[in-house]
Amino acid sequence: MLLADRRSAYGLRTYVSLFSSAGVGCYGFKEEGFYCIATVELLERRLKIQKFNQKCVYNSGYICGDMTTQETKDKVFAELAMWERGFNLTDLDVLIATPPCQGMSVANHKKKDELKRNSLVVESIKMTKQIKPKFFIFENVRAFLTSVCTDVDGQDKSIKDAIEDNLSGTYNILYQVVNFKDYGNPSSRTRTLVIGVRKDLKEVTPYDIFPDKQPERTLRQVIGHLPSLKKMGEISENDIYHNFRKYSPRMESWIADIKEGQSAFDNTDITKIPHSVKNGVIVYNARKNGDKYTRQYWDKVAPCIHTRNDIMASQNTVHPVDNRVFSIREVMLMMSVPSFFNWSDIPFDELNRMSLKEKEAFLKKEEMNIRQNLGEAVPTIIFKQIAAKVRKILCKPTLTELDIKNLIDRKKLATHSCLVDYIRNNGHYGFAELSKIAELANAQREDNAAYYTRQDICYTIVKSLPDAKNYAELNILEPSIGVGNFLPALILKYASVQSVNIDVVDIDSNSIEILKELVAKIDVPDNIHINYINADFLLHNFDKKYDIVVGNPPYKKLTKEKQLLAKYKIGVSNKDTNNIFSFFIEKAMKIGDVVSLIVPKSLINAPEFDATRTLMKEKRISRIIDFGERGFKGVKIETICFILDTQKKPQETIVESYITDEVRRHQQTYLTDDKFPYWIIYRNEVFDEVAEKMEFNVFKAYRDRVITKAITKDNGRIRVLKSRNIGNNEIVNIPDYDCYIDNIEGLDVAKYLNQANCILLPNLTYNPRACFMPEGCIADGSVAILTLANDDDIVTKEDLAFYATDSFTKFYAIARNLGTRSLNIDNNSVFFFGKLKQQRI
Repeated sequence: MLLADRRSAYGLRTYVSLFSSAGVGCYGFKEEGFYCIATVELLERRLKIQKFNQKCVYNSGYICGDMTTQETKDKVFAELAMWERGFNLTDLDVLIATPPCQGMSVANHKKKDELKRNSLVVESIKMTKQIKPKFFIFENVRAFLTSVCTDVDGQDKSIKDAIEDNLSGTYNILYQVVNFKDYGNPSSRTRTLVIGVRKDLKEVTPYDIFPDKQPERTLRQVIGHLPSLKKMGEISENDIYHNFRKYSPRMESWIADIKEGQSAFDNTDITKIPHSVKNGVIVYNARKNGDKYTRQYWDKVAPCIHTRNDIMASQNTVHPVDNRVFSIREVMLMMSVPSFFNWSDIPFDELNRMSLKEKEAFLKKEEMNIRQNLGEAVPTIIFKQIAAKVRKILCKPTLTELDIKNLIDRKKLATHSCLVDYIRNNGHYGFAELSKIAELANAQREDNAAYYTRQDICYTIVKSLPDAKNYAELNILEPSIGVGNFLPALILKYASVQSVNIDVVDIDSNSIEILKELVAKIDVPDNIHINYINADFLLHNFDKKYDIVVGNPPYKKLTKEKQLLAKYKIGVSNKDTNNIFSFFIEKAMKIGDVVSLIVPKSLINAPEFDATRTLMKEKRISRIIDFGERGFKGVKIETICFILDTQKKPQETIVESYITDEVRRHQQTYLTDDKFPYWIIYRNEVFDEVAEKMEFNVFKAYRDRVITKAITKDNGRIRVLKSRNIGNNEIVNIPDYDCYIDNIEGLDVAKYLNQANCILLPNLTYNPRACFMPEGCIADGSVAILTLANDDDIVTKEDLAFYATDSFTKFYAIARNLGTRSLNIDNNSVFFFGKLKQQRI
């Protein structure tokens, strides 16, 4: 593949392949028009096959080396840098890694030093973390995820945990153990696929690029058209790769009489049972595997192809009719390798024109390498499907919010009946696009506090719900369904559960009607049953318990609906709030075993949710996902999601952060420690070091709610200090910034005028600093006024100076859970402005 000029590279899709062997699997990416920037393989004889297939644009892209060495890694980075310089390609599309699996494979009976072997997996993780491609694909054996590796932090852990700890902060990741025969490959091959999608790719989930399920194909359908080979050593005249591989003639009788499904060990004639003769004595072969010398079935799926597909003593290698192992061509077909894949730099037609002697010489030299490569490969069709889906996603124009609003106006979709008809009759857009159109067209969205939840956000949550294998029957409740954003991910995650009942609830009957039309656009398996309930979740009587309650309840404060609020508060623990999401949490905990809801981040720290947190922390909070402001476009609120098991006690909590792009694990009690006024989900050693130096809960906080520009002026008797006036132990004078007020009588803030030991702090900042309030001054609401909780206590300038240090700034950011909007200094957060212990006498 050559580039005519630099301009032709722009817009093309790119990938890097690690541990690529002969490139059989990632040839599927080449078929779909992807450009290979770099491909790494340890053995030159395998790498040369990739060259025969012109996989890379530049010869330097073929890297023969050990991925554990910095030299090899630097070569990969050099290729990426070259493409960046030459074609401005700063963002790799796909990284593929299929590290050797000797330490994990059940077929390997001589495992040694598994941790060392599995370090190749860790190298894949490290390269993914450093390159940050849009997508990554790991493929390996069934036991891949549970095998142990030594992670980058030096800890021994399962490979799945290593992937999670290092990559799930940046990627939505799908872990699936599948048999490729169900996904288009014409032979059985149970493997683990790990697919990651970078979280900045909105509306894209790993399910979107996962191979499609397809009907199985029998061995007869796959290779039955090829001519029979009866003579040992025979090579098809028109296909050098359709060959009868020679073996010891004495062995032919061992398989001559066995039928499909039988093994040579099943022979009743003992002379035909596999054996050797040592010093004139017959020694029968051990039957370690039941699939040795076994003739395959014509009308069943082809067996798994192993590296030793050249011998009958390997697993399931005997042809259904002929007395031989499968030919190279047959193995290629069973691994979905295209007929035009090149194993040599000699053209295929030229190979077939060779004499028999020349063909035999060629096969003697190349056959074992070809067969081993096929036995280790990812079936081409699997990666080809993934590549096609990635290409479609990356090439598909984004349907922007402006596009949708124009569509709504043009099609007059603001009316409910028109919207329903449009969804019913539209075949152009998929579920995600149609649900977004429906949400933006909903005139009641503000009243119901209903907001569209992106598919990638839904996936982030659903992936962490309990595994499907835990259930034979599953009952799920979505308490505020809206346009059903969680349904596609739930259906895909639990497709293998025998029976799944999903009850969906919404207070808006129009939303239910629209949802039914949207569900018609999804492929809902027969085991999934969706029940629609038009009701107010908080008032509806549910007559059963649910295994899972999941959703995005409304964030709505009831200020005028006094009677409704009184009904909602009946039987709840937290009566200090009028925000109904808190009531959703409590009711969900009563009727659900596992509860997962998207809620405002203020749940973590606001005083009004103290009672809610007290209730929750007694149960196991297995995960907290901090979306910050990235969860909902245009909604100026920070959100989190929690996954809580009401049937289990606190243990480990995983914090997944869209703010830091990291995942951290801690004991739940460490994050919800009672010695702090609220949960510190980013708590770490840095936080603890500062906390050990300080004595907390020293101050009470007050903020004025009355002083505004309407009652201040440019000069006057009392200076009104604002946030920018507060420096480190000083008042900052700013030209044309100061304001004054003449009379504060009747204002609540007047009680602090000329009071000793009043301390001023800017309210909304991550750069705290403090000073004493001067006489003749007061502060508006941009400044918190702190007073001592204990009148006998003493605070010094040295105490205040600590707040302006880098050490305290880092501590305070963690204390505020890296918030961006909930930074008011209230009676909870003021706790963290303490005194240095060594300053006390």
